[in-house]
Amino acid sequence: MTALADARPLDWLADFPAIPEGWAYLDTAATAQKPKMVIDAIARAYGETYATVHRGVYQRSADMTVAFEAARQRVARFIGAGSADEIVFVRGATEGINLVAQSWGGTHLKAGDRILLSTLEHHSNIVPWQLLRDRVGVEIDVAPLTADGRIDLDAVAAMLTPAHKLVALAHVSNVLGSVLDVRRAAALAHDVGARLLVDGCQAVPRLAVDVAALGCDFYVFSGHKLYGPTGIGVLWAKADILESMPPWQGGGSMIDKVSFERTTYAPPPARFEAGTPHVVGVVGLHAAIDYVDAIGLAAIHAHETALVKATREALSGINSVRLFGPEDSAGIVSFAVEGVHPHDVGTILDEAHVAIRAGHHCAQPLMEHLGVPATARASFGVYNGLADVAALANGIERVTRIFG
Repeated sequence: MTALADARPLDWLADFPAIPEGWAYLDTAATAQKPKMVIDAIARAYGETYATVHRGVYQRSADMTVAFEAARQRVARFIGAGSADEIVFVRGATEGINLVAQSWGGTHLKAGDRILLSTLEHHSNIVPWQLLRDRVGVEIDVAPLTADGRIDLDAVAAMLTPAHKLVALAHVSNVLGSVLDVRRAAALAHDVGARLLVDGCQAVPRLAVDVAALGCDFYVFSGHKLYGPTGIGVLWAKADILESMPPWQGGGSMIDKVSFERTTYAPPPARFEAGTPHVVGVVGLHAAIDYVDAIGLAAIHAHETALVKATREALSGINSVRLFGPEDSAGIVSFAVEGVHPHDVGTILDEAHVAIRAGHHCAQPLMEHLGVPATARASFGVYNGLADVAALANGIERVTRIFG
């Protein structure tokens, strides 16, 4: 076990006021706890500097507009975007994928075109494409997984044809923690003329992301999994793609000129940000990115890798526990206890002040593939340490004693 996993979380844990002493919060893949600097940034934005953006001629509105657009530039730098104009603020990754499906998909896809997904996708990267299928007649194909739970890119290569216009895959599985080779996926998609959309929800809090280097065409993520506030997320797309997309929602801010005869629209990203935006959420997201960058994603990844290793070692020593996913999963360990429903596992662990996730994790097709109705899932953040791993293992031992 590395010294990092032992020592540094004590420093980082102090940054999170909502985590009391003795509580092991192991549900970061669902939503991350918030550091004090994010909470303070939100409180200042509401309590000291609040105003709407892009509309007021008074100074405070102008100042808040500067802060809002500075956050857009910060996000662009964080993920390696070519321009801040490629950053669209949305409510979360779910809205970002729906935006792409309805705007880009509704414009560029037609009956008979094909979309390739994978077995491990979150429902948010399945249902929007099914809605598009029902509306325009596209077809959906599903790539299988390797034996250890990775998207099988060899199979993807064999499945792709010129009829495929979009490939949409998770960068990191929210259940298995398996990491996609995005560069290879992008090359495979582009070889047949398809675009690649990447669901980066579980990647951006754990891995350094450079969309230009990855070669994808769309990238989405949610702020609340990145130690930021809920209700804010990001859609990144290449500038020429955004230019080719019509508005998804109509209203204020996304227009050029409106008359009852005709409306013209603002250029991206404003074209896709109808209505008053989540101003304070954007400010909080900026603070969250600053927090993560101050620690360093390399350090976060090393820390979570050490905790995953310790967890898999501890749980593999319990005979009735079945582990899912690859050994080198990114910050996530899913498991099942033989003869015990994951909800019962979660309830008993909660009595021991250990918070995990139990259920299908919005990935029912993956549960069917795994042959289980649900799994228990432990997922890590910067605030976790070896004491949390020990508490989890002790709790699972108690589960096995209770259920015999």
